[in-house]
Amino acid sequence: MSGPVVEVPPAHVELRGAGRPLLLLHGWGVNGDLFAPVLDCLQTGRSLIVPDLPGFGATAEPGAPWSAHDYAAWCFALLERLGIQQCDLLGHSNGGRIGIVMAASHPERIRRMVLTGSAGIRPRRTARDAVRVRSYKALRAVERSGALPAALRRGAGRRADMRGSADYRAATGTMRGTLVRIVNEDLRSLLPELRMPTLLIWGEDDSETPLADGRLMERLIPDAGLVVFEGAGHYAYLEQPGRFCRIVDVFLDGDATEPAS
Repeated sequence: MSGPVVEVPPAHVELRGAGRPLLLLHGWGVNGDLFAPVLDCLQTGRSLIVPDLPGFGATAEPGAPWSAHDYAAWCFALLERLGIQQCDLLGHSNGGRIGIVMAASHPERIRRMVLTGSAGIRPRRTARDAVRVRSYKALRAVERSGALPAALRRGAGRRADMRGSADYRAATGTMRGTLVRIVNEDLRSLLPELRMPTLLIWGEDDSETPLADGRLMERLIPDAGLVVFEGAGHYAYLEQPGRFCRIVDVFLDGDATEPAS
């Protein structure tokens, strides 16, 4: 059964269950509802906090483009409003990126962390990528030029939009700027600072955050273990929810000390 959906200004967040707090952070382009298939099995003995991050679902977008560090600060502010000083954290994709920043900046606030298909490793650019970036910037320059005909400027803008990723094309205004800031952040330097036990769950066929990223995180995070879901993609937790919940339960219950409050 679903828990109450409450407004905790400025967040829209679902709270359910009682016990040790577990904060669940969703990925880019979705909202907290995407965790629905695993909430029932994770709820036993836990207090689940499932927000819509700013700019997604029912939470308003930020007033200016944000970085992962801005999102991390927002999450800590949300925990403060809820009276939670320490929690476990489960982050998927961009939610994992935010979790990494939270855990590195305030390790005492995160007891254990689960990262699944986590973002945070910026891919190395190829020569082809460099050409695409130069072409994109040239089209944007044409679009902004007041000396050129309006039709030409509009056409250049449409062509530039088509050169972006699906996420970029779907984003508008502040969220487009936020996406640009976030994807250009490389968090690998923060990984050795994560001192809490960290579980990495990855889909073998993840094409958005490749398994190589998970293996790199396993090497760089001092206390990390990697579980690979064979045949699964970027949403491994949705493709194999039962297995996901069993593994996460065992990991989070590995140290059943009383959480700080």
